[in-house]
Amino acid sequence: MEEDLLYAEQIINKWDLNSPLYTKQDSLFTGDKYEARQFVKSVKNLQSAMHYFVSESASSNKLIAAQKLMQVAMKRLEKEFYHILSTNKNVLNSESISVTNRSSRARSNVSDDDDDDDDDDDATEEDDRVSIPRSSNSDGQRVSVSEIVMADLQLIADCMISSGYGKECVKIYKIIRKSIVDETLYNLGVERYSFNKITKLDWDTLEPKIKTWLHAEKVAVESLFYSERILCDYVFSSSDKIRESCFSDICKDRATSLFEFPELVAKSKKSMERMFRTLDMYNAISDQWNDIEMMFSFESTVIVRTQAVTSLGKLGDAVRAMLTDFETAIQKETLKNPVNGGIHPLTRYVMNYLVFLSDYSPALNDIVADWPLNVESPLPESYFSSTSSDESSAISSRFAWLVLVLLCKVDAGAELYKDVAQSYLFLVNNLNYVVSKVNSSNLGMLIGDDWIEKHEQKVKQYATNYERIAWSKVIASLPDDPTVENLPIETARDCFRRFNLEFNELYRKQSTWIISDSKFRDEIKISIAKKIVPSYRAFYENYRGLFRGGDSVVRFAPADLGNYLSNLFHGNFFFFFFFLKSK
Repeated sequence: MEEDLLYAEQIINKWDLNSPLYTKQDSLFTGDKYEARQFVKSVKNLQSAMHYFVSESASSNKLIAAQKLMQVAMKRLEKEFYHILSTNKNVLNSESISVTNRSSRARSNVSDDDDDDDDDDDATEEDDRVSIPRSSNSDGQRVSVSEIVMADLQLIADCMISSGYGKECVKIYKIIRKSIVDETLYNLGVERYSFNKITKLDWDTLEPKIKTWLHAEKVAVESLFYSERILCDYVFSSSDKIRESCFSDICKDRATSLFEFPELVAKSKKSMERMFRTLDMYNAISDQWNDIEMMFSFESTVIVRTQAVTSLGKLGDAVRAMLTDFETAIQKETLKNPVNGGIHPLTRYVMNYLVFLSDYSPALNDIVADWPLNVESPLPESYFSSTSSDESSAISSRFAWLVLVLLCKVDAGAELYKDVAQSYLFLVNNLNYVVSKVNSSNLGMLIGDDWIEKHEQKVKQYATNYERIAWSKVIASLPDDPTVENLPIETARDCFRRFNLEFNELYRKQSTWIISDSKFRDEIKISIAKKIVPSYRAFYENYRGLFRGGDSVVRFAPADLGNYLSNLFHGNFFFFFFFLKSK
């Protein structure tokens, strides 16, 4: 024991901070770390000697000398611990630690595979530690700088804790690492907010703050808090109590504040414009929940998990409230003066909103799973038959209902037209737009193929009704059999006059009407042309010879009709004025 004491005295005094030979450039943990290993070994020997001297006499001079020597050693290690932590911030950053953890786990897996035969005998229960890197590189594989630094910190921490100086070590660790966490979150734009402050922010100011939070939350969970947990678990692996205390004191308050922000936003003003950012925040927490639960698994950090769950609940409440407001807004909307039979702005707004909303269907399904659709009567089976899975049936029904609410408003809008043909054209445009939006988005998967097929047929039926009502007088102005060649000249003249009158009137009236979908527009024009042009051509070829000279009763050649029809449904007055000028 006396020899151990003498050896420890030589090594420790060499690195005494009060030694005249000490300089600030000196460090135990440089080069091959031989001096560091010898220093730690001498401290362990000193501990053994102190235990021996205590057993002989608690007041012996040798014990007093050993205690003073231990204080010198701990001061030195405390200084080394602080120096390593403060000068290696770049090495111990979130990215480096995360990469170190992954590479170390890979090496660990390779090593474990080599020792599989012995696993059954040596297996132990896993604790709640996040996977940590190995400190040894005796297998000949290269280790990162961060692994070396972490191993040095672990060596010092183990030595100080076993020597009864854990508090000094922990105090330094908490101060330095907490400042790093605070600085990182500050650089990410994370601020502390109160509910009063949030409620005073208008949306143009609040939305950028939500975007900032979304980015910061992802970095904090995937990198910052994750790496801090790894570092704590590794450096203080010898003490479960200390590693929990360090991680909790460093991250708990800032993590709680971070996850409180969505709750404050959710409890503030609710409007439809906030829906998508609210869902973004819901997804951010929901997607990261497993990592949050793992990192903050300590009993002392339960408040973080609780806050995250609370925010999820409040965000879900806000989404449900906004869905209710959205439905109410559709029902209260008054469709005044629908324009030209085209797509109503309400139809565009609602369907674009629902298309964007359908991209959040997994989150929405969680939110509305226990929120039944309360309507006066259930959705008719003939209206809604979804191909989606049972898990998404709640949100599928919700989307189907909102589309039905819109279509009811469209039907009401059609009744505002005095011209029945134009009301059908309005239905064609709006229902076709709805079906197209459903078919080309996630709504199609949610509402189902049966719904799409039934409403496509409905669009075609509306188009047929339009053609029948709008063009019946033009078609009726021609003879039932236009190929008959023995009509009296006055009868033929009357047919041309009636056709000119009806076609002129219909063209004048429909010159500003619209069919928004170009493909559907062409289909309808082709269908109209097939009903009119062949009959008119046959009649024209049989009787145009009867009216020559100054008789202008024959105003249209068959080719003219095709040209005029091609100009319809663009909603452009130019074509109508061109038509008048040509006549």
